[in-house]
Amino acid sequence: MKDFKRCYTLFSLCALNCGLCSMHLDSYCPGCGGGAGNQPCAIARCSQQRSGIEYCYLCDEYPCEKYDGIDTFDSFITHRNQLKDFEKVKKIGIDSYQSELAEKIEILKHLLANYNDGRRKSFFCIAVNLLELQDVESVAEQIATTEAESNNLTLKEKATLAANLFQTMATKRNIILKLNKKASKK
Repeated sequence: MKDFKRCYTLFSLCALNCGLCSMHLDSYCPGCGGGAGNQPCAIARCSQQRSGIEYCYLCDEYPCEKYDGIDTFDSFITHRNQLKDFEKVKKIGIDSYQSELAEKIEILKHLLANYNDGRRKSFFCIAVNLLELQDVESVAEQIATTEAESNNLTLKEKATLAANLFQTMATKRNIILKLNKKASKK
């Protein structure tokens, strides 16, 4: 979108964690306001019409009709925490939230570099996105401990170990680690 730029492109103006998205990690999308970005984005157009507000929660009309059912279906990234993440930003402040997001991004990069057997990228992106930072850190510590206790795990074994530990944590938190897709039209 022409002239749509933002300072921090890893947390979108509508509360998606772009830094945890597989499309961003593969350099298919620069993140919200990072240049070409999502051209038809109605929320970006709305932001421009309102003096370029950085995040929707700063708008007097938030949450508007654009947020009706926003967390029902996902795209390449989960939408389930958008409203919750804005509430968290309001509570702890954008700088603290961005700091937490940066920690999650580093953990995700480590997981992808060391535990992705070619089939876990989306799973790890979803898990790190939906779980709280302390849960992600806890699982990362469990992975490291278990791997250190086991000698010479194959990449497939390491990927299975990591996925199982994330799944266990998600189950404990009543979180489903799958994207919510719209039912296909018949």
